[in-house]
Amino acid sequence: MPVRVPVKPGLLQWAIDRAGWAVDDAPARFPWINKEIDPTFKQLETFAHAAHVPVGFLLLAEPPIEDVPIPDFRTRRNERRDQLSPDLRDTIYACQRRQAWFREFAAERGFERVSLVGSARIGDAPALVAAHIRTAIGFDMERRSGFKSWEAAFRQLIDLIESAGVLVSVNGIVGADTHRALDPREFGGFALVDDYAPLIFVNGADTKAAQIFTIIHELAHIVAGESALSDAGVARENDDDHEVWCNQVAAEVLIPRAAILVDYRGTPDSIELDRLAALYRVSTLVVLHRLFEVGVIQWEPYRARYEEELARVRALAQRKAGDGGGNYYYTQPLRLGRRFARAVVTDTRRGGTAYGEAYRLLGTAKPATFDRLAAELGVA
Repeated sequence: MPVRVPVKPGLLQWAIDRAGWAVDDAPARFPWINKEIDPTFKQLETFAHAAHVPVGFLLLAEPPIEDVPIPDFRTRRNERRDQLSPDLRDTIYACQRRQAWFREFAAERGFERVSLVGSARIGDAPALVAAHIRTAIGFDMERRSGFKSWEAAFRQLIDLIESAGVLVSVNGIVGADTHRALDPREFGGFALVDDYAPLIFVNGADTKAAQIFTIIHELAHIVAGESALSDAGVARENDDDHEVWCNQVAAEVLIPRAAILVDYRGTPDSIELDRLAALYRVSTLVVLHRLFEVGVIQWEPYRARYEEELARVRALAQRKAGDGGGNYYYTQPLRLGRRFARAVVTDTRRGGTAYGEAYRLLGTAKPATFDRLAAELGVA
């Protein structure tokens, strides 16, 4: 007779709800749930793995209280959303582990404090803060004019932000698990503040057009000296003072108000949006949202035009997405953050970090994978 493990029914239901499964999903996958017998430990382990919950939680007397790891500024119908999916929660925890490693790495090597952190306060004039950010990361209009497209500008923007001392990770899945896609409706990105290892995470499952806005929005949180979990989308609606301010700063960084009022030719059709997007090296959605913010397009026409443009952007993205998940050795550094990944590889080869720990941090399992990843990162 197999040994069975007594589990409180409420804990199983808690795990099912936490995983976001439909009503019939769990009983169909795990028939023992509807039977009046306890599962074997192996069955419980399989269930826990599928639900992305520690098996020990299922042995408790009652469901644990899981706090949101960082300040949550997401809203839905003006109400706070305190529930996090296992995918989002695991992503935050993974980034916190990377941040802790890099903080120790920076301390051991005597790195200076990242000057951008806490260099402004919520409520400071967005135009002044935006000018400060553009200067600090070298993202002025002259620099941008050298980029071939806004997609190229986004890739360069990541490098510029990392050069200023901020770790940046862009990923649409949990780690390297392609079976665990992040939901862009749940969040757009988050910021983890730290004097020596500030980190920005951008949800790569969101549209590419929205990601360039999100990365600057999260950088504004870092500049304000705060960690934050933010909603998705360039047109996010939020009445929170912190989110409104970060939106204003991000918009001013990407498209200065004074400039757009001069450059706009008066008709927000696709031709004009494409022209302005090429001029500022941002997406057409960012341009459209900025036109609304500066008051040249009113709310109702803006919302209708935004939905049209979003559909066009998504259709273009789908036509370009024929290469599937891409090359692992190209995408993994972006998922991890190149600054972080280079530091781990360098420190490991110098003997500071054990190879087993490096494999865990980088999501690799074999020496050959580690070596190829190092080559992609340009670390000899």
